[in-house]
Amino acid sequence: MDSASQTPPSEPAPRPQTRRKSKSPRILQSALGAAILVATLFIAFAPNTLSGNLNDQLVALLTTQPDAVAVLPGTPRPQIKIGIVAGHWGNDSGAVCDNGTTEQEVNLKIATLVQQKLGALGFDPILLKEFDTRLSGFRAAVLVSIHNDSCKFVNDQATGFKVAAAMSSRDTNLANRLAGCLRNRYQQITKMSPHNSVTNDMTLYHAFSEIDPNTTAAIIETGFLKLDYEILTNNTELVATGVTNGIVCFINNENLEPTPTP
Repeated sequence: MDSASQTPPSEPAPRPQTRRKSKSPRILQSALGAAILVATLFIAFAPNTLSGNLNDQLVALLTTQPDAVAVLPGTPRPQIKIGIVAGHWGNDSGAVCDNGTTEQEVNLKIATLVQQKLGALGFDPILLKEFDTRLSGFRAAVLVSIHNDSCKFVNDQATGFKVAAAMSSRDTNLANRLAGCLRNRYQQITKMSPHNSVTNDMTLYHAFSEIDPNTTAAIIETGFLKLDYEILTNNTELVATGVTNGIVCFINNENLEPTPTP
């Protein structure tokens, strides 16, 4: 075959040039994303809701956390445990009135109603006797002991309620706040006035030194069985509501507004 008539071999087609994508847009996007996230965190968490070192909290929020255990829908959350001591119950009668009514009976009736009301609100209230064995190391969000004062006539000023905080609590500020909530809400509901004769039997109440020091505790004497007999025995529902509202005020960290003195 004549070489002149042969078709010269075709040259390989040039490869299309691959453009190297710039990393700048990705870097810019990442930077913008981080900036938006940080800005969102500052908006979502106002300064007055953050405690401690702000930088540490932001680092914790931005750090990838291990996968949490999945919680199935409808799974009940742990209930907040609250201890309610019915004064003198299981031990002695306490004060005794001329008509046979005992302080222990009144205390137990009020404490039982408080337990029922707290249970209806979704809490886990535990009703305790005066020297209940469960008080040893008892740990809960709150413990409140319910008592009443004398059924004997003292004077015309022997009326009203008294509250004392457990100074043996690890955090006395919390104990004082619980006492403040009890005073405020009880007075608002019952319209009774606080009495200033808080005794050592209240401030040094035996259960305060028995329970776990992390349990915030207080004691309330809801009235005098002599001059406050009517409200304590015939309007016990109102009395129990006042105590319940005081506990809920503390648990929910509600505001305390001054109650006008009647």
